[in-house]
Amino acid sequence: MKKVIVSTTINPPTKAIDKFDSMPDWDLVVIGDLKTPKDYALKRGAYYSPEAQEKYDKKLSDAIGWNCIQRRNFGLLLAHDRGADVVAVVDDDNIPLAGWGQDLLVGKDVEVNFYETDLPAFDPVGATNHSALWHRGFPLQLLARRDYSRKSRKTVHVDVQADFWNGDPDIDAICRMEHAPECTFDPLCFPIASDKMAPFNSQNTFIAGSVLKDYFLMPFIGRMDDIWAAYYVQAKGYSVVFAKASVFQERNVHDLVRDMKQEYLGYENNLNLVTDLARDPESITAYPPGRALWAFRLYQRHFNHA
Repeated sequence: MKKVIVSTTINPPTKAIDKFDSMPDWDLVVIGDLKTPKDYALKRGAYYSPEAQEKYDKKLSDAIGWNCIQRRNFGLLLAHDRGADVVAVVDDDNIPLAGWGQDLLVGKDVEVNFYETDLPAFDPVGATNHSALWHRGFPLQLLARRDYSRKSRKTVHVDVQADFWNGDPDIDAICRMEHAPECTFDPLCFPIASDKMAPFNSQNTFIAGSVLKDYFLMPFIGRMDDIWAAYYVQAKGYSVVFAKASVFQERNVHDLVRDMKQEYLGYENNLNLVTDLARDPESITAYPPGRALWAFRLYQRHFNHA
């Protein structure tokens, strides 16, 4: 099985990147940006400079823009070019725990804690021992109506494995300002899946190579880039399973008010988006700006011409 880790970096190498670079049986691909030091290098993995990315696809580079995490899309394309069966998308502030990447569920049929809901979306964080919190991108209008009473055991085929994160979890700015949590998620809560689409992120997530053609982190939609990508691929029929924490997040410094502003597009649109996607996956085109959709089409050309 070909396994590729994809990450981005702006600053000098972090201890997280160093640890991922030493992972046995995994190839690391790191995508740089304009602020990445010119002499950036990895001990074992492959670093792709801004110049290398523009050489790869100048039109896509121009469409995505610079100094943004959505440069990571180049890493997804490069993983596809390498024939990846599984791609792990990671953030450089996530420290892998012992055993990271060894309990791969992608491509397997797995027995899970399965939750049914009448709501148009499912919040996986609420199904854990930190039930007061919620996942970034879950429609806020549904928070008070979350109900985890319809739980059963079910076997699910896994296309996406979204591992959790101890430490500072992936919650939205409002939740973080209210709770300021430091979490240790109970592994007995996992794995988790639902009959409705759920938000998952791109910070510690394992994706089947077959999903990549539909998985695109859209620029110009703030902190909804990975969330809308998650909703879209589930609307296309791919299944996600949430698994126990496999990293400790030492979160980079954030301005929470700025984060909240970058999440507002989701606060305003996520409920309508999941409702529309349940009827027609291509309704996604009504939500992001035209330049983001143009970038998505340029990205998809790499798969259409394969």
